[in-house]
Amino acid sequence: MAGKKTFTMIKPDAFGAGNAGAIIKIIEEAGFRIEAAKLTKLSAERAGQFYEVHKERPFYKDLVAYMSSGPIIAMVLEKENAVEDFRKLIGATNPAEAEEGTIRKQFATSIEANAIHGSDSDENAAIEAGFFFSATERF
Repeated sequence: MAGKKTFTMIKPDAFGAGNAGAIIKIIEEAGFRIEAAKLTKLSAERAGQFYEVHKERPFYKDLVAYMSSGPIIAMVLEKENAVEDFRKLIGATNPAEAEEGTIRKQFATSIEANAIHGSDSDENAAIEAGFFFSATERF
């Protein structure tokens, strides 16, 4: 059975462009409840830890530099079928391939600066949420 929690980050490009409020509004209007939220800036070291799964990929260094380039908003979201529904809401990683109405179609500027992160599985949602939030920070 699909889980009720997912993890997301509004990325530096979307935050810097002033789109965080509009993105959060879309998330809430889609029926997601925000269980935890945090405005923070990742150091290169922390970004590297978060994306360690991609360490051997050619884009890893650029990804770490990008994710540590400015503030992000990390959030734990709750809804039935959270991961799958959220992945549909945010759209394809490449905004040129994202469906109309998705967050990435509306706010991403490139495949690299794609506005928002969304967990790809229930297991990764739990791991990613735990990276940013302790149990006492979640409601």
